[in-house]
Amino acid sequence: MGALSRFIAHVYTLLLIFFTVLVLELIILFRSVAGTIGYSAEDHPITTAQYLKLIEDKNPCGRYKVVVGGESKECSVCLSVLEDGDEIRRLKCRHVFHKGCVDKWLEQDRATCPICRRLVLPEAVVVRYSQRRQVEPHRRRREFYGGSDEELILLLTSLHGNYMRRFM
Repeated sequence: MGALSRFIAHVYTLLLIFFTVLVLELIILFRSVAGTIGYSAEDHPITTAQYLKLIEDKNPCGRYKVVVGGESKECSVCLSVLEDGDEIRRLKCRHVFHKGCVDKWLEQDRATCPICRRLVLPEAVVVRYSQRRQVEPHRRRREFYGGSDEELILLLTSLHGNYMRRFM
């Protein structure tokens, strides 16, 4: 009778582990799906790569050419003189900057010219880009179970007490 009792206890523990893992996986699946339901493609935040591609499409970069006898220009972001062959970006407002300097400026949710503050991209694009910072922490917080074995063992041990030590 003692062997049958131990066998039933083992089966009970294995079923408890199985269903607990199943419930955790279903919760994670439900939360990840629920996070995407109800949003159109226009509502989703855009990535930095997509944002920079939009900037490149609207304001392509080129190489700076020094005009003989002309006034030397400087990048208003880094305050250094533009030299022949520097990679530049000319915005629609006709202001010229080093590509790297103005791209850093624009990546910081500032879709405006550093000098005249004219919009470089439509406001809707900037809002979608700035949403990425708000969405990422929530996604990380939503997943309380990261999938590691140690976390699962700790969770199951706390659910079932010290009964799990037989299997470890």
